[in-house]
Amino acid sequence: MSTGATVWLTGLPSAGKTTIAYALAEQLGARGRRVEVLDGDEIRTFLSAGLGFSREDRHTNVQRIGFVAELLASHGVLVLVPVIAPYADSREAVRKRHQAQGTGYVEIHVATPVDVCSVRDVKGLYAKQAAGELTGLTGVDDPYEVPEDPDLRLETQDRTVQESAAAVLALLAERGLVT
Repeated sequence: MSTGATVWLTGLPSAGKTTIAYALAEQLGARGRRVEVLDGDEIRTFLSAGLGFSREDRHTNVQRIGFVAELLASHGVLVLVPVIAPYADSREAVRKRHQAQGTGYVEIHVATPVDVCSVRDVKGLYAKQAAGELTGLTGVDDPYEVPEDPDLRLETQDRTVQESAAAVLALLAERGLVT
């Protein structure tokens, strides 16, 4: 059985986390790897329905996702987790849970500048925030704690989705998680 691991992609809304995760999942699947994407939006709908966007609720959401990711990874799945996860302590708790279980964990910071994210704005969040219709937008009027020492920092404004996915794939190969 292949070694599982969690690949945590954190960054601002519309940074490209989910797009990169699905491109990577396609490449991994083509290599015969068992892979699962735990999309933050889908998790909010199904696993974390009822949670808001307070710091406590965001922490709870991240811990739930981290638990499911570690569980899948411990069974040989390569789990791609594209979620904002704005707080360093929440991400660190997930990393520590993986370490305690002996499960691989890789943190990728999708480091897209807020001005680029606001142009991409696939969900219209930045426009709603600018119009005063939305508050608590991560990276604008709610905090985003940039990872200090991620395993990989992707500056997506300077590369294509395929180039970003290739960079993650190269890191996974370097770590022995893919061949």
